[in-house]
Amino acid sequence: MTSLTEITFDLATVARLRIWDVYDWHQRTWECFPGRDGQPRDFLTRLDRKSDHFQLLIVSPVEPTRPAWCPADWWRGPKLIPESYFARSRYRFQLCANPTKKVAVQKPDGSFKKNSRRVPLSKREDLIAWIIRKGEQGGFSVEEDSLRTIPRGREYFRKNGQRGLHSAVEFQGVLAVTDPQKLHEAFTHGIGPAKAFGFGLLVIAPIH
Repeated sequence: MTSLTEITFDLATVARLRIWDVYDWHQRTWECFPGRDGQPRDFLTRLDRKSDHFQLLIVSPVEPTRPAWCPADWWRGPKLIPESYFARSRYRFQLCANPTKKVAVQKPDGSFKKNSRRVPLSKREDLIAWIIRKGEQGGFSVEEDSLRTIPRGREYFRKNGQRGLHSAVEFQGVLAVTDPQKLHEAFTHGIGPAKAFGFGLLVIAPIH
């Protein structure tokens, strides 16, 4: 089962709830899944800033619960998405992602550290290669003539007193399905890193 929930926040409420960065949004979303302290995250989110409000999408295998701070008229869903929704041949898509590559880190003695570090991708050709590779893994191919890569800037946050940074890129275009089951898995599990911070949710609409 896969469910989709939409929450609309006005700007005054965002200020009242003291939501300042993507980690704060992450914590508020967890409040939609009570009684799961210590369990791994299995939901995805996407946050969009509109002219006078925020829109938060949640995709999850378990239906979320409307938290006390969320009025009923802000809450839409959960809406169950049938397996058949992923059986079309082509979709328009949007994806807010944190595309990165791993770079080896050299130590002063010339050897390399065991763990590499992630650096953001910014060149269009690198971004195109990244989404094509993710599509091959996720059961779809991107129609390159339709593809737009839109930088959404840097998103800073604080977690446990430590400052973090993500570089957001919006991908928009048309995809052709090569494997419906893998597409469903990509929709459910997300694409790319930093999925706990609002990245990786593949928004798709069938092309009739």
